Amino acid sequence: MMRNCVSSCDLFRTLPAVMKRTIRCVIVALVLTLSGWNAHVQAKEPVDLVLVLAADVSRSVDADKFKLQREGYTAAFSDARVINAITSGLRGRIAVCFVEWSGAGSQRLVIGWTLIKDLDSAKQFGDQLLEIPRSFANSTSISGGIDFALAQFARAPFDTERRTIDVSGDGNNNNGRDVHSARDEAVAAGVTVNGLVILTDEQFSSSPEHTNPPGGLEKYYRDNVIGGPGAFVLVAKDFNSFGNLLIKKLIAEIALVGPRGEMLPR
Repeated sequence: MMRNCVSSCDLFRTLPAVMKRTIRCVIVALVLTLSGWNAHVQAKEPVDLVLVLAADVSRSVDADKFKLQREGYTAAFSDARVINAITSGLRGRIAVCFVEWSGAGSQRLVIGWTLIKDLDSAKQFGDQLLEIPRSFANSTSISGGIDFALAQFARAPFDTERRTIDVSGDGNNNNGRDVHSARDEAVAAGVTVNGLVILTDEQFSSSPEHTNPPGGLEKYYRDNVIGGPGAFVLVAKDFNSFGNLLIKKLIAEIALVGPRGEMLPR
């Protein structure tokens, strides 16, 4: 009697290949459903904006400039005007991460995706920047910074209609692939790339062809870096004015009110 019994494994082996694949797919789907995988995928929290802050920490950004830049971001996320812009949105919250970039192979996620919905969460985000050491100090690959920033959106556990990369820097792209291509790929993916240019007096620059390219750094960013609906670039005369310009820029990105008071397209 036992010899005539066919085990489930033996029966499975006798089935046609197509039927075997079907059974395997059904089992996998059932396991994923029971484990709550589908619910996890659909659990992304809705926000008004998903924003990557991408800061230049290349060689031309010396220790004093780096400190002013970090302090500028910290102060901006404690500013009442920025908090008001965040909380006045349709959902009253945004998601932010902070990236530092330098050469083609030098990008780092300094602070991962963070939900900001009030002064406490904003201040906590900004305060972290005062504690984290500098990531790099080599060449300038804006293209690498954009590519790395774009990749972060796939990992964001938030749902939104607006995705923005906020690039700040003090020089042109002198390392890595063509910056046009990186910018165009980001725009094609539905991402807006904005810029905050930090000017350097040519007489004090150790690399004037880098910090002061033909036509000026603002024009370079307009032509090569920014793109997408309502994209804009702001110009900080020096690192000391960086913080005030950053506040203005964040408000424009969050509230969709441009630098000159115009309404930006969604």
